[in-house]
Amino acid sequence: MTSRAPRIAAWLALLVPAFMLGGALISQYVFGLYPCEMCYWQRWPHWVALVLGGVAVLSVRRVQGLAVGMASLAAVAIAISGLIGGFHAGVEYGWWDGVTSCASTISAGTTTDDVLNSIMAAPLVRCDTAPWSMFGISLAGYNFLLSLAGAAAIYLLLRRKKPGIIAE
Repeated sequence: MTSRAPRIAAWLALLVPAFMLGGALISQYVFGLYPCEMCYWQRWPHWVALVLGGVAVLSVRRVQGLAVGMASLAAVAIAISGLIGGFHAGVEYGWWDGVTSCASTISAGTTTDDVLNSIMAAPLVRCDTAPWSMFGISLAGYNFLLSLAGAAAIYLLLRRKKPGIIAE
């Protein structure tokens, strides 16, 4: 009997970044929580992990070694996003200084006045204030917790040698 762990790990490598990105995009476009610069930094590794996880899921039945490699790389990308989220949460809680730039959403206009009006009307989002929190944990804090838990789960699943046993 072969282990189902690589298949589960491949699916986790796809679903963890999909849910994290989905939550970020829903919070932005449905609830109006505009992302700051560090929020965007957290998304990039998840996009990479999403692609790697997709390759892992598609190849898990055909080329298991490729699937394991892609899921491993996806776990690394997910962990990187979580670490960026941890840094961002620390900035929000005032534990250390963050970046000095802020993010803003502007739309390009046809004239200089249109561009200037768009810049002036765009929301300015600070990296050192959490726009939303639940139980005292910000979105960046949840990214830290959930991403590192997801990356650890993928890693542990990939280390299984036999069903039910984790390699030492």
